[in-house]
Amino acid sequence: MALMNGKGCVITGGAGSLGRASARALLAEGAKVLLVDQSQDALDDAADGLAGEVLTQAADVTKREDTEVYITKAVEAWGGIDLTFANAGVSGTNAPITEYPEDVFDGVIDVNIKGAFLALKYAIPHMRSGGSVIVTSSIMGVQARPNSVAYITSKHALVGMVRCVAREVAPQNIRVNILAPGPISNDFQQAIEDRMSNMMNVDATDMLNQMIPLGRHSEPDEVAKSVLFLASDMSSFSTGSVFMADGGFNA
Repeated sequence: MALMNGKGCVITGGAGSLGRASARALLAEGAKVLLVDQSQDALDDAADGLAGEVLTQAADVTKREDTEVYITKAVEAWGGIDLTFANAGVSGTNAPITEYPEDVFDGVIDVNIKGAFLALKYAIPHMRSGGSVIVTSSIMGVQARPNSVAYITSKHALVGMVRCVAREVAPQNIRVNILAPGPISNDFQQAIEDRMSNMMNVDATDMLNQMIPLGRHSEPDEVAKSVLFLASDMSSFSTGSVFMADGGFNA
């Protein structure tokens, strides 16, 4: 039997490269997927490249009303939820704390922390026993670098959120874990590295590759394999943990 046979999976940030790659991996194992992102056009484009039962819902993940809409859509379609993958995120900008724009800081905190909080708050009451919650943090959720205070603060906060919620919902046989990728070869990461390159006057991509023991960025499909592991019963005794997908960056 397929690992995710008949299971209903909600993925925020679903139009991004990791969201799409994760949906592809889950669908290949028999899952049903609801992709959530801000742009319906981007969602339509993402869904066109996927095979299987795929629903979409445009939403602002920082809004309670929008969160309730996408959760209700999943529950009405499937009767319950087996996976909540809180994957939506933004990177902010690069600047020292004394120059970091307050509005950008607020926006990063809102999307990265509140967006995950709302996803968990409204999905968990509808999750089936044996279900899995995955929250995307980052290598920067366990490390730090200068000039990225909003992003790093938000990604560290998610680790605490997951540890708290994992203890709360364990009696319901629901698992909650952090996925912490290192640099992924995608547009999101490239934008970060372009800003780093300009600020530091270095090739940030090359610099990071030299810091990663495996010597390269990951591909989205490689990180999606970790999503599949955490979503499925293969990780049935894992909860409250941080799972690295970083090529040894944090070793």
